[in-house]
Parts: sequence; structure tokens; C-alpha cells
Amino acid sequence: MRLHTKLMLGIIILILLIGGIFDVTFKNIMESNLKHEMGTKALSVAQTVSNMPEIQKAFFSEDPAATIQPIAEKIRKQIGAEFIVIGNRNEIRYSHPDPDRLGQKMVGGDNERVFKGESVISESIGTLGPSLRGKAPIFNGGKVIGVVSVGYLQTEIEREVSKIRRKIFIATMIILVGGLLAALLISLNIKKAIFGLEPKEIAWMYQEKHAILESIHEGIIAIDTSGRITVVNETAHKILNVPNQVLLRGKYIDDVIENTHLYEVVRTGLAEYDREFPILGEVFLVNRIPIFNKKGEVIGAVASFRNKSELSKLMQELSHVKAYAEGLRAQTHEYSNRLYTLLGLIQLGSYKEAIDFISREVDVAQGFISFLMKEIPDPIIAGFILGKASLASELKINFIIDRDSSFIDVPDEISRDTLVTIIGNLVNNAFEAVRENEKVEKRVSLFLTDLGKELIIEVDDNGKGIHTNHGEQIFQNGFSTKNRQNNAGIGLSLVKEAIRGLGGSITFTSNPGEGTIFTVAVPKSRGCFDEEELGYRSVNC
Repeated sequence: MRLHTKLMLGIIILILLIGGIFDVTFKNIMESNLKHEMGTKALSVAQTVSNMPEIQKAFFSEDPAATIQPIAEKIRKQIGAEFIVIGNRNEIRYSHPDPDRLGQKMVGGDNERVFKGESVISESIGTLGPSLRGKAPIFNGGKVIGVVSVGYLQTEIEREVSKIRRKIFIATMIILVGGLLAALLISLNIKKAIFGLEPKEIAWMYQEKHAILESIHEGIIAIDTSGRITVVNETAHKILNVPNQVLLRGKYIDDVIENTHLYEVVRTGLAEYDREFPILGEVFLVNRIPIFNKKGEVIGAVASFRNKSELSKLMQELSHVKAYAEGLRAQTHEYSNRLYTLLGLIQLGSYKEAIDFISREVDVAQGFISFLMKEIPDPIIAGFILGKASLASELKINFIIDRDSSFIDVPDEISRDTLVTIIGNLVNNAFEAVRENEKVEKRVSLFLTDLGKELIIEVDDNGKGIHTNHGEQIFQNGFSTKNRQNNAGIGLSLVKEAIRGLGGSITFTSNPGEGTIFTVAVPKSRGCFDEEELGYRSVNC
């Protein structure tokens, strides 16, 4: 059975059920109220008649009926009662709507309590049929000498109830027709709203969507127009480094990821494809697509995050190969110059100077490599620094590795690629800064230490420095003072995200025209996860 058929049948049954319950309940209430009202009215009239002096005096006359019958009939007609019967202690009638029954005994058998002095309301069957009666005793000198019985037939009550039931039935039929129309409209609107799908199909699609979201390797996050997250898959949790038990749905997107541009997509309704975006030190390719309703209105946006490094191992290997190639290219260029120098010395016959030149170069290279192998034994970090040293030599930059540096005690759980991201972007920024200054000596120094509970990375340059107006803006994605570069404005943002993912911190001091020092502190122990900050704290939990 289809959904709209179920809805219509359900509403019809509900209306009929409510109408039936209402009919029965209202009939009982009305019947009870009418009986109470008529019984009270009959009793009140009976008590009034029983206290009439002329009625009481008539009991001692030779023909009580001659006096009582006209009075009782007059009152009966005025109040619309079915009968007013007055009788003596022997239940002999002195009044009755049918004059032929005067002098006969009263029927019904409900006068016993009345002769004891009580006024009662009773239901009984008399000569006129089932009736509701109000009975009151007639007193004389404190003794009961007779009874007044005022009654209304049950058929009158039933006629009144039937009139009301007919009205209820008509109202029920009107409600039923209206309900059918409403059920039809509701079912059609619901069917339209759910694209003609049945509940089973919707449930299946929901399960299918959930399975698809959890099976893909891209992070998926969707928001509504207010910026609250409506959908987030397990991969997105992993990308954001947020445990699965932390509920992200319902949070504002800015509290989870900064500068996602999803608000812009919601505002403009324009999709964005394959945009680079940094998250916790890694670069992701993001697609941002608006969500439209049937009217063409934007009701939200969805973003998919594809980790560039997840083309991962291959990209990392290619990246390392490229770095080594650049290092080799720089070394080749530098050593070709040295070879020309050595060739010139030999051609000039300056053999001693040639030998000294060779010894000096060997000592410098061997000394630097030995230092790296001893103090920075990790091959990835050491190889990266060696490549940067060769690049600095080619760029005529004095790249100094502080001889007090030591990076031996680096925990295995700290990603070497993340450390390379931090060091590399800071060093690259420093190279760019010193290349733009007009000083004769272009100097960049790197200091690494693992003493204490934190890894300290310090990069110092003698470039132009950072303008005081820029402040924390330098860490925003896309902010840059270098307009000539396509990827400008992403380096320090990557650094900040990488440090945030490691639970660390970054500070800088800068003097315009003199240079800048960036200092990074990364805890060796990550601490525990902070649900509010969506990152790891370096303090104890």
C-alpha cells in the first residue's frame, strides 16, 4: 500500500473513530445532563405544589380531586410536564392528566421514601410509560398526608438527545469530507516533498547514503544556511583529527574549520572546484558546491576534502625526489664553479693553492655533514636541511645552522613530514624575505633543540621584517605581501595548521628593516584532545 493511500485511510479511520467516540460520549453526557435538569425541575415543581395551602386544605374536603385536579393541570400545562399526580397516603390519585384515572391507585412503587418525609428524583414506569419523576411529600402538622409526583416521559428526553445526535452526525460527516480533502492535499504535498518516494525507499536511500559517505576516502561536510554542520563523515573526522565520539553535527562550521569559504558559496550560489586549503598542516583540494531546493534557492553547501598528500606516498616520494634534485642541481652548479676555480689554479701552476682549496672544501662539506648526522640523525629532516643549504648557497644566502642545535630526541609519533612542512615553510619565507632586502649580507639562521619537554624551532632572518599593521594576518590563508607568486599566502597558514595539529604554538618578533624571528614550540607529548578547540593540548589531562 502506497504512502498517500495509507495517509488517507489513516485520517478517515481517525475521523470516524473520533466521531464515534464523540457521539457516544456526548450522547451520554447530554442524556445525563437532561435527566438531571428535568429531574431537578420536576422535584422543584413538586416541592412548590406540595407547599401550596389550597392543596393541603383540599385533602380534608369531601372531594379533594375537585379542588386539586384543576390546579395541578394548570401548573402542568404551564411547565410542559407530562403529568402532575397528587395522591394521599393510600396512593389514591386526586389529580392526573387523564381524568378517568382519578380515584385510582398510583403506580410505579417509588413512594416509600416519600412517605418517610424525603423528596426524591426517580425513574419508573407509570401508566403513561417510562418517566423521570420528582416527588415531594405533603405535610400537615408534621405528618405526611400525601405525595406530589411531577414527571417527564423518557421519550421526550430521547427525542432531545436524538436531535443533538443528528447535528453531531451532520458535523461528523462535514469533518469527514473535510478530512478526506485534507488527507488528499497532505498526501500529495508529502509525496511531492519526498519526490514521490515511499518510506522504504527513503530508508534504503538513507542507509545507502550513509554507506557511501563512510566508504569514500574524501572528507565530506555539509552546512545549512546558518552555518551549522548537517552532515559529516568519518573521513572528515580523521582529516580534522577529531575522535568519532565527538559530535560535530550541529556545531557552527567556523568553530571546526576557519575560513572554509562555505558561507561565500551559500551567499553566491557559485561552486568552487579543486581549491587548495590547509588543514592541520596538510594541503587539501576542496570542492565546494551549493545545495539548491526545487525553487532554486540555496539551502546549504557541501564541501569535499581530498588530501593532496593522499595521492600520498607517491606525492611524498615525488616531493622528496624533487627536493633532492633541486639540491643536486644547486650542488652541481656550485661545484662546477669550484671545479673551474680548481682548473684555473692548476693551469696557473699554483699546485699548493689548489691542494689547500680542495682540503678546505672537503673539510667544510664533511664537517657540515658530520654535524647533521650527529645532531640531526633523522634522515628526512637532515636531508631536507642539506638540500636547503645547497639552495641557499646557489641563491647567495648565508644559511647558518646553529652549532648548538640538537634534534635527536624527536618522538616517533610526531610526523616527520609535518616537521618538514613547518621548517620548510619558515625557511622558504626567510629566503624570500632576505632576497627582497638591499643588504649586502643576506642571512638566515636555523636553530633546533629537543631539550626539555618541547621541540623548539627558531628561524631568524635579516630581511625587511613584518609591518606592525599585519600582525596575526600573516597566518591567514591567502594573505600575502608577495603579489608575484601564485601560491603566496599559504605557507604560514600551513605552518599554523601543522602546529595546531601537534598541539604546539608559534610566536614571532619583528623589527621593520632589521628582520624577523619565528619561534615554534611543539610538545613531545600531545596530551589529550580538546573538544572545544578541536585539537590536542600540551598540558596534562
